Amino acid sequence: MMVTPLYAGLLALWYLVLSIRVVQYRGAAKIGLGDGGNISMLRRIRAHANFAEHVPLILLMIGYLEVSRFSIYILHALGASLLVARLLHGIALSFTQKWLPGRMFGAGITFALLLIAGVLCVYQGIQGHLAWYGTHV
Repeated sequence: MMVTPLYAGLLALWYLVLSIRVVQYRGAAKIGLGDGGNISMLRRIRAHANFAEHVPLILLMIGYLEVSRFSIYILHALGASLLVARLLHGIALSFTQKWLPGRMFGAGITFALLLIAGVLCVYQGIQGHLAWYGTHV
């Protein structure tokens, strides 16, 4: 089983939900562009945009780690954590009127994933670089 497509697909479905929430509210509130000064519209836009700002890079790093045959358990931990983080953040920001702990925990987990996946990718890159030079000297 490939790990990255599983989480990419689940995250894509959640992104679709966030996208639909923006479009539906835009029509209901008759806001053609931007947030129209409407806090509910702004929250939906930011939930959607924040997802788009963080998820692609983390998924790319998970995919790179998968291709380099990193531990499937770590890959699933990264993917599942990303899904949980983005659900927490998106629900708190797009579906509620308050800044619930979900936003804070979702953002915190996302930042931790950026750090962890980034470090693991640097590690894999160095290992691959050393292995290549070890056979091409």
